[in-house]
Amino acid sequence: MSTPFKVIAMIPARYQAARFPGKLMQDLAGKPVIVRTYESAKSTNLFDEVYVVTDSELIFSEIEKEGGKAIMSQKEHECGSDRIAEAVQDMEVDIVINVQGDEPFINEKALSKLLRVFEEDKDKLIDLASLKVKLTSEEDILNPNHVKVITDLNNFALYFSRSPIPFHRAKDLEVDYFKHVGIYAFRKEALMAFYNLPMSPLEASEKIECIRYLENGKTIKMVETEEVSIGIDTPEDLEKARLKFN
Repeated sequence: MSTPFKVIAMIPARYQAARFPGKLMQDLAGKPVIVRTYESAKSTNLFDEVYVVTDSELIFSEIEKEGGKAIMSQKEHECGSDRIAEAVQDMEVDIVINVQGDEPFINEKALSKLLRVFEEDKDKLIDLASLKVKLTSEEDILNPNHVKVITDLNNFALYFSRSPIPFHRAKDLEVDYFKHVGIYAFRKEALMAFYNLPMSPLEASEKIECIRYLENGKTIKMVETEEVSIGIDTPEDLEKARLKFN
């Protein structure tokens, strides 16, 4: 897919994940999870370059050993966007796709939809684009590991939360719930602005980094997809991913 701008994929890879430490180096069908994610991003052929940016010598060495491109973070970072921003600040690039290191089943169709947002945004009114997928089970809706998003009538994000939003008070009305899929597409300018802003109060409370953009007036276009990726947040998720590879 050719685009009128330079697009790179950045995969932030922090070794010490809170819920599942070391998960990116867990074996997934013969290779670490982070390598599977890197290879999946490369295979889409949507990006001019793909990088893993990490705080871990182990992850850095593993990616380089597999012939990939890795960047070591120079500072400690609270979130993936900050880690990516440090890495790209001196790069000539227009759009940066943040691919989560723990989501090895990247879908080319969904990523193409994100890039199309910027192709159609001639006036550059959109700062970020991201994906959402409909949640259907009550278990998923109530699960705080699934970040929910609500949007306005033009599919711009209004808020993200680990709580079920909206609150379903009017039981006679049907309500749709959407999970935020943690893949972002940034204009570089918006990413660098984020990097230079302090963590915001709601972001700190929810532990959801994209809230910082909303609290500072940035626009996030949400794109609905039916392509559900398997994010590896727990050992149980890893087992599901292994079954999918078999």
